[in-house]
Amino acid sequence: MGPLLHGQPWSQPVNMDSLCGILSMLGALSYAELGTVIKESGGDYIYILRNVGKLPAFLLAYTSVIVARPAGISAISLSFAEYVVAAFYQDCPPPQVVLKCTAAACILILCIINCLNVRLSAAIINVFTFAKLLVLLVIIVGGMVLLAQGHTQVFQNAFENTAAGFGPVGVAFYQGLWSYDGWNNLNYVTEEVKNPEVNLPRAVMIAIPLVTCIYLLANVSYFAAMTPQELLSSDAVAISWGLKVLGSWTWIISLGVALSTFGSANGTFFSGGRLCYVAAREGHLPDVLSMVHVKRLTPSPALIFTTVISLIMIIPGDFSTIVNFFSFTAWLFYSITIFGLIYIKIKKPDIPRPYQVPIIIPVIVLIAAVYLVLAPIIGSPQLEFQYLYVVLFILSGVILYIPVVCYKWSPKCFQSITLYLQLLLEISPCDRND
Repeated sequence: MGPLLHGQPWSQPVNMDSLCGILSMLGALSYAELGTVIKESGGDYIYILRNVGKLPAFLLAYTSVIVARPAGISAISLSFAEYVVAAFYQDCPPPQVVLKCTAAACILILCIINCLNVRLSAAIINVFTFAKLLVLLVIIVGGMVLLAQGHTQVFQNAFENTAAGFGPVGVAFYQGLWSYDGWNNLNYVTEEVKNPEVNLPRAVMIAIPLVTCIYLLANVSYFAAMTPQELLSSDAVAISWGLKVLGSWTWIISLGVALSTFGSANGTFFSGGRLCYVAAREGHLPDVLSMVHVKRLTPSPALIFTTVISLIMIIPGDFSTIVNFFSFTAWLFYSITIFGLIYIKIKKPDIPRPYQVPIIIPVIVLIAAVYLVLAPIIGSPQLEFQYLYVVLFILSGVILYIPVVCYKWSPKCFQSITLYLQLLLEISPCDRND
């Protein structure tokens, strides 16, 4: 199972799409080394815990479980809803209530699937990824036909009226990297991957360059069919492309992209539940979230908790805002994870490493991550307070860390609630070797 990347390629300038693919590739190669050194599930959380310390790991778990992962699931589900509903509202924008109810239904279905069977969830990821590739192939071939017919005028002065400041470029990276987010999802399920020393690096080196080429060609096709103004005004770019190129056959694109985004949401759900489960297993979240179903062996409490938070986030959120705040939080913790990799490469060179990357690669990723954290704040003063609120929320985890982790404080009612949930959900503690 290769890296699980989000949805369809959002329409970005072609050179930005390439840069996002390269950065994702470098990040994934760095994470592959971490996954072969620390063979535990949990991704960033477990790497920060082992390499940096308990407090940063707790802040990651606290932020990811309550904000970042549910935000990612909500954003992809809203994207799924846009493409599903677009087929019924071709002449006008769909009502927000319809979009959000469709997104909520998507999240609930994903919760049921992931709680029922791990193999079913993995199979859905693979099948829907194949469907995504078929749709992208249709878009790419259609674009090649348009280029052969001479539709190249949009590529003349392609970068006219574009912003190139410190902040706008960072925000553009957020939107482009969103399509590639998921390059580290396998690291969240390392314990469930066979022979991770071989399969983690292999998945990265095959899947991400392939995805980058496909996304690049798909964006070329979009620009061959539509003007920049049409791209910017469209809430569902692939549908707009289909209406101009395929006409009455646009439903194929709508169906394919809906399947694609559903599969991507499932991948985020799959990894997000594992993060919640591993953090609880390490004592950084309530014990009930580390339990699994006695028969199906799925981390159903963690999945249900993620579902509830994701549903709440759909109510006030819109896609672009969720993506920006998710990306800001994600790259903040990516930078800490990569710093931990550089630290052990310098301070602990004798650790057995079945696979390793030259140190220049994580250094480049760390510089890029720091830039992506600072760019929206420095370059967009009108948004700096919003990002400040995100930072304050992350730091507020320290208030919980001291009593809950340092002093092991737990309200007495938690024991009764945990026992009740064990009986209701048929769950029990699970040894990591089970």
